[in-house]
Amino acid sequence: MQGVLVISHGSRNSEWVRLVDEAVDAVRRRISVPIVSSFLEIVEGRLIQDGIGELEARGVTEMIVVPLFISSGSTHVEEISWALGAKPDCRVETDLEPFRRRARVRFCAPIDDDPDIVDILYEKMLPLSVTPEQELVLVVGHGSAMEGFHLIWRGVLERIAGRLCEKGGFAAGDGAMLLPDQIPSKMDFWRSRHPERAVLVVPLFVSEGYFTEKVIPERFEGYDVRYNGRSLLPHPLLSRWMERRIAEKLEEQDHDGQESETHL
Repeated sequence: MQGVLVISHGSRNSEWVRLVDEAVDAVRRRISVPIVSSFLEIVEGRLIQDGIGELEARGVTEMIVVPLFISSGSTHVEEISWALGAKPDCRVETDLEPFRRRARVRFCAPIDDDPDIVDILYEKMLPLSVTPEQELVLVVGHGSAMEGFHLIWRGVLERIAGRLCEKGGFAAGDGAMLLPDQIPSKMDFWRSRHPERAVLVVPLFVSEGYFTEKVIPERFEGYDVRYNGRSLLPHPLLSRWMERRIAEKLEEQDHDGQESETHL
């Protein structure tokens, strides 16, 4: 029996958790297999091991795991996939222990630069725009200073910025990480080259909270930018992204079953 475990980071902000739960509920109404939403940390009683236990208690023998994280460059994705047995080793230091499980794991890719995500960002940044051809787009994500992971994050941010520029006709776009702090260098470069152009700051975060409400505004103090702090959630396309990830794994299973029957 198949089931789905959605894993997100977790937050002390109850609104953050509520928005994630609403997005998962929307998927649950359209997918016939059991779906459980769990968190890496903070949300007691709903951690990853709790989610595994709930699915297995319902008879699930194969878990499709959906990491509701922004980038394949996330060290959290690395440690979670290892702890679930989806990969043989972990390239980062982690406090996680291998999770107790009996079910087989099928691990999905995180969000990255999925077209649905670009559409969400474009819709939410559009109120900031007045004359796109005179505006610069800066997509801001958490990032990572670790070798390898840093390059993946950079690629995700740059590709999203490029697609937003194509979609909206903006003058130029780029990405900036909070870790390491790239905002001063990016802003100083644009301010020296294009002082006449407005900078639209687009946060690439799952839900609004500490980073969108506090960290990003503080990092841009002293710079003239347009920013509304709107995250991916709430938006129905994020639920659709999860549905597609789940459907891909369900189709893989159907294909594997057909292949096995063919070779009998």
